[in-house]
Amino acid sequence: MTPEDVRQIIREELAGLLKSDRYTFQKHIQMLDGRNIQLGQTTGTKFGTNALQKIGLYGVTPVQQSGGVTAPTTPGGAYNSGTAQSAVDAINAIIGAIKNIGITS
Repeated sequence: MTPEDVRQIIREELAGLLKSDRYTFQKHIQMLDGRNIQLGQTTGTKFGTNALQKIGLYGVTPVQQSGGVTAPTTPGGAYNSGTAQSAVDAINAIIGAIKNIGITS
Protein backbone atom coordinates (compact mmCIF):
# COMPACT_ATOMS: atom_id res chain seq x y z
CA MET A 1 0.00 0.00 0.00
CA THR A 2 1.47 3.32 -1.03
CA PRO A 3 1.38 6.51 1.00
CA GLU A 4 -1.15 7.88 -1.50
CA ASP A 5 -3.41 4.85 -0.90
CA VAL A 6 -3.28 5.54 2.83
CA ARG A 7 -4.10 9.22 2.26
CA GLN A 8 -7.08 8.24 0.08
CA ILE A 9 -8.42 5.89 2.76
CA ILE A 10 -8.08 8.61 5.39
CA ARG A 11 -9.85 11.15 3.12
CA GLU A 12 -12.73 8.74 2.54
CA GLU A 13 -13.10 7.92 6.22
CA LEU A 14 -13.01 11.58 7.25
CA ALA A 15 -15.51 12.54 4.56
CA GLY A 16 -17.96 9.94 5.83
CA LEU A 17 -17.49 11.06 9.41
CA LEU A 18 -17.88 14.76 8.66
CA LYS A 19 -20.98 14.30 6.46
CA SER A 20 -22.85 12.30 9.09
CA ASP A 21 -25.35 13.94 11.46
CA ARG A 22 -23.97 11.95 14.40
CA TYR A 23 -20.90 10.30 15.86
CA THR A 24 -21.08 6.64 16.82
CA PHE A 25 -18.68 5.48 19.48
CA GLN A 26 -17.72 1.84 19.74
CA LYS A 27 -15.64 2.36 22.86
CA HIS A 28 -16.18 4.00 26.24
CA ILE A 29 -15.78 7.76 26.43
CA GLN A 30 -13.50 8.95 29.20
CA MET A 31 -13.20 12.59 30.25
CA LEU A 32 -10.38 13.98 32.33
CA ASP A 33 -11.04 15.90 35.54
CA GLY A 34 -12.05 19.50 35.08
CA ARG A 35 -13.61 18.96 31.64
CA ASN A 36 -17.17 20.13 31.04
CA ILE A 37 -19.90 19.45 28.53
CA GLN A 38 -21.27 22.70 27.15
CA LEU A 39 -24.78 22.66 25.73
CA GLY A 40 -26.70 25.06 23.49
CA GLN A 41 -29.07 27.58 25.03
CA THR A 42 -31.76 27.75 22.36
CA THR A 43 -33.29 24.35 21.62
CA GLY A 44 -31.92 22.28 24.50
CA THR A 45 -30.38 18.82 24.64
CA LYS A 46 -31.89 15.40 25.29
CA PHE A 47 -30.24 12.45 26.99
CA GLY A 48 -32.28 9.48 25.82
CA THR A 49 -34.55 10.36 22.93
CA ASN A 50 -37.39 7.96 23.78
CA ALA A 51 -38.80 6.29 26.89
CA LEU A 52 -37.36 2.86 26.02
CA GLN A 53 -33.74 4.00 26.07
CA LYS A 54 -32.00 3.42 29.38
CA ILE A 55 -30.09 5.87 31.60
CA GLY A 56 -28.19 5.29 34.82
CA LEU A 57 -26.14 7.77 36.85
CA TYR A 58 -23.45 7.31 39.50
CA GLY A 59 -22.83 3.65 38.69
CA VAL A 60 -26.40 2.32 38.98
CA THR A 61 -27.79 -0.08 36.38
CA PRO A 62 -29.44 1.89 33.57
CA VAL A 63 -33.26 1.75 33.49
CA GLN A 64 -36.01 2.86 31.14
CA GLN A 65 -38.11 5.90 31.93
CA SER A 66 -40.41 5.34 34.93
CA GLY A 67 -44.16 5.45 34.46
CA GLY A 68 -46.18 8.49 35.45
CA VAL A 69 -46.78 9.39 39.07
CA THR A 70 -50.42 9.52 40.11
CA ALA A 71 -51.30 12.89 41.58
CA PRO A 72 -52.34 12.74 45.21
CA THR A 73 -56.00 13.15 46.10
CA THR A 74 -56.91 16.73 46.87
CA PRO A 75 -58.05 16.90 50.47
CA GLY A 76 -61.61 17.98 51.06
CA GLY A 77 -62.85 19.74 54.17
CA ALA A 78 -61.66 16.95 56.44
CA TYR A 79 -58.26 15.34 55.99
CA ASN A 80 -58.46 11.54 56.15
CA SER A 81 -56.08 8.59 55.98
CA GLY A 82 -57.00 7.79 52.34
CA THR A 83 -55.95 11.27 51.27
CA ALA A 84 -52.75 11.02 53.29
CA GLN A 85 -51.93 7.62 51.75
CA SER A 86 -52.47 9.07 48.27
CA ALA A 87 -49.79 11.70 48.98
CA VAL A 88 -47.44 9.08 50.46
CA ASP A 89 -47.87 6.87 47.37
CA ALA A 90 -47.07 9.77 45.02
CA ILE A 91 -43.98 10.75 47.03
CA ASN A 92 -42.78 7.14 47.14
CA ALA A 93 -43.18 6.84 43.36
CA ILE A 94 -41.05 9.96 42.86
CA ILE A 95 -38.41 8.69 45.29
CA GLY A 96 -38.37 5.31 43.50
CA ALA A 97 -37.92 6.96 40.09
CA ILE A 98 -34.98 9.12 41.18
CA LYS A 99 -33.35 6.22 43.03
CA ASN A 100 -33.65 3.97 39.96
CA ILE A 101 -31.57 6.29 37.78
CA GLY A 102 -29.07 7.04 40.53
CA ILE A 103 -29.82 10.65 41.48
CA THR A 104 -30.19 9.59 45.12
CA SER A 105 -29.56 6.36 47.00
